[in-house]
Amino acid sequence: MPRPRSLTHTKLASAALVVIDRDGLAGLSMRSVAKELGMSTMALYRYVDDREELERLVVDHVLTSVDTEPPGHEAPWQQRIEVLVRRLRDAVGAHPEVMPLTVAHRHRSLAGLRWSESVLGVLTEAGFGGEQRVVALRGLLGYVIGAIQLEHLGPLSGEGTVAITELPPDTFPHMTETARHARKVSADREFLGGLALLLRGLGA
Repeated sequence: MPRPRSLTHTKLASAALVVIDRDGLAGLSMRSVAKELGMSTMALYRYVDDREELERLVVDHVLTSVDTEPPGHEAPWQQRIEVLVRRLRDAVGAHPEVMPLTVAHRHRSLAGLRWSESVLGVLTEAGFGGEQRVVALRGLLGYVIGAIQLEHLGPLSGEGTVAITELPPDTFPHMTETARHARKVSADREFLGGLALLLRGLGA
């Protein structure tokens, strides 16, 4: 096939993201992306060296949409962190299959590094330093990663919650009762409620 006149990294990453959103991360390959672009697999190698480079482009493409500018200094640090965390959740949550790639390539993605830099800036202004700041950043990242995976792989509104409500109550009294309440909790309520608990703990 003839080489396209113009194939930017943005177009390439967009095509790869279409494949991931449609077929899952397991469906991502040089061949599948080449097919999505209407070109041969060998032609794709003119633009990227391998799948690893393709993955990095996808991560940057998703994370570049995140506004990493911290909110104004007039707001409490917890509110400023919440805004930054919600922005990250919105961007990655729109493409949940990409989450493992954001973790694997976190140290190579400039967009992701800018988000962490902004969070660290807010934490520093709030008085966090040294190991405390390390734990705070990792705690926030761990929360976002876990929350997105739970929301999309095991949502409270899903079959798993229903199955738990049907467990024998004499054996699992707390699980069955909690599951009944869980079915009424929205994804936003779950995420923001958990984040509020984490920020309260960090503030303590």
